[in-house]
Amino acid sequence: MSASSVRSFEYLESLPGTVFNRLYKQPSTALAIFRRMLPNLAKNLVMAMLYITRPLPITDLETWVRPGSRRDQDTAVDLLERLQILKRTVEPGKPRSYVLTNPFASSLRQALTGGGIHKSFGVPSDVQPKESVTPAQLDDFARRQWEGVLGYMVGSTGIGLRNEGVNLSPSVKHLLQYGGLVDVRGRSVDITQDGFAFVLQEVNAQVWTILVLYLENAEQLGMDRVDVLSFLFMLGSLELGQAYSKANLTETQLQMLLDLRDFGIIYQDNPDSDTYYPTRLATTLTSDAGALRSASASFDTALSSSTNDKGYVVIETNYRIYAYTSSPLQIAILSLFARLSTRYPNMVSGKMTRESVRRAIGMGITGDQIIDFLYTHAHAQMRKNANVLPPTVVDQIRLWQIEGERMKSTVGFLFKDFLSAAEYEGPCHYARDIGVLVWKNDAKRMFFVTRHEQVAAYLKGQKEKRRDGG
Repeated sequence: MSASSVRSFEYLESLPGTVFNRLYKQPSTALAIFRRMLPNLAKNLVMAMLYITRPLPITDLETWVRPGSRRDQDTAVDLLERLQILKRTVEPGKPRSYVLTNPFASSLRQALTGGGIHKSFGVPSDVQPKESVTPAQLDDFARRQWEGVLGYMVGSTGIGLRNEGVNLSPSVKHLLQYGGLVDVRGRSVDITQDGFAFVLQEVNAQVWTILVLYLENAEQLGMDRVDVLSFLFMLGSLELGQAYSKANLTETQLQMLLDLRDFGIIYQDNPDSDTYYPTRLATTLTSDAGALRSASASFDTALSSSTNDKGYVVIETNYRIYAYTSSPLQIAILSLFARLSTRYPNMVSGKMTRESVRRAIGMGITGDQIIDFLYTHAHAQMRKNANVLPPTVVDQIRLWQIEGERMKSTVGFLFKDFLSAAEYEGPCHYARDIGVLVWKNDAKRMFFVTRHEQVAAYLKGQKEKRRDGG
């Protein structure tokens, strides 16, 4: 599951059943969750059961999966239950059975076969615009707006982005602060550790991170979160370059248009227009297309549907750094942890020093994040070496970080007191597989995780399976 899927899945998992029931009435939502949230095995199970109306015994379901893949099967079934796509039924004296829930099953069938008057996939405008908007213009608008958001976070708004007409609204700035991506003190805006990790994500994951923050803040703005979610999933099914009518949108969704325009997800020539255009940031919300790295050159790569992310950073063993770029955003990111001294039309140069790295660490950026950034954006000449980054530079960055910290705290949950090794190994391996395991001690049958909901659900499922004799 991609980073963006994980972020959106964690939010969906926290929703009550009544919200899912309303969400799944929209075919576009059912299709988007099927495409974006589910691993391949879970998709196969859903498609196999889509036209089965009676409960399917677990013994029949297990025949579809190879014996060596039972753990994958348990993980897929558990995920489908938590998304309330699959419902468990238990009858006395019979093995447990599963059936697809409604309205998810009926909505997915409708999305796949077509028909109906639900209008959940948007209503194309039948009004001919005075001036047509091309995909290239939409890409340019999305790029400017999104770079404006990233530029505000890293402090580059004053070195070029503002001249391109990017003006972030107070609500966008509030959302970035609310999400802990920036720390605002008076007029000073500093990027946080979470913010730098955000900058390093693929663009699609960045967009979903922002949208989940928007969802968490929606009720404070008097917005219906089901309308918000439905609209976001609908945007992922729209066609780039096509104008869509606002006539069928709810009050919440009309309010969203103004906010999403600030992020470059929606384009409108003016707020009173009867139409809107989805940009590429919107049309790739529910697909894995354009797995972009952050920073403008990578955004350009994605928008041109290319998979090659050209590196631009050269670093020497004496900590001198050269970046072949003219992008204000990329230069601003480099300046977070390097002291830049010279700027040419297509290149900047400087040096990583103890003070510059320690300043970045003081802002919450970790040494590993700096190393990851340098590795990701290393120039093609650097990649010809056995070690892409000079080992002396990598070691020194970590040493500079260690100077200021001797202990790292992690918020999480400890699982212990397992009665047997078999009872301990199952949830421990499951926690490792879903990426929440931080530490374990096999001898004492203890492990520590960053999130407990999925592990607790797994333990509950195993307990019910033993009780049912499955």
